[in-house]
Amino acid sequence: MSRLIIDAAKDKIFFMIIDNDNIYSITHENSKSNYEKLTMLISDFLKSKNLALSKILEIYVNKGPGSFAGIRNALSTVKAIHLVKKVDYYCFSLNDFEGENEVKYENIPNLCKKFKVKKNLINPIYMS
Repeated sequence: MSRLIIDAAKDKIFFMIIDNDNIYSITHENSKSNYEKLTMLISDFLKSKNLALSKILEIYVNKGPGSFAGIRNALSTVKAIHLVKKVDYYCFSLNDFEGENEVKYENIPNLCKKFKVKKNLINPIYMS
């Protein structure tokens, strides 16, 4: 089973798939048109790696701080996937991992477990 990481809080929309020993990532322009087609971008990325959404075990999404529009759209998309496909998700903030030296995206699933980030809980942190 695979894990999907989504970060739309920054200046780029970032996706990473962790599939057993393989790691794939892609970035997209952080724009209104890309927010509107976030589900299509995720679907295209999964298809490009011969994966189906049904093979995703967990989704990790950055809840901020960062772009209001990016966070809102990413969280809405993840919540919809959870409701339709019953995929568990974790909403993390890089601030959750204080004390860690360099936080790499591929370590997010382990860090969420280590720092006891709650499953299926949304609590966004928007920048004002």
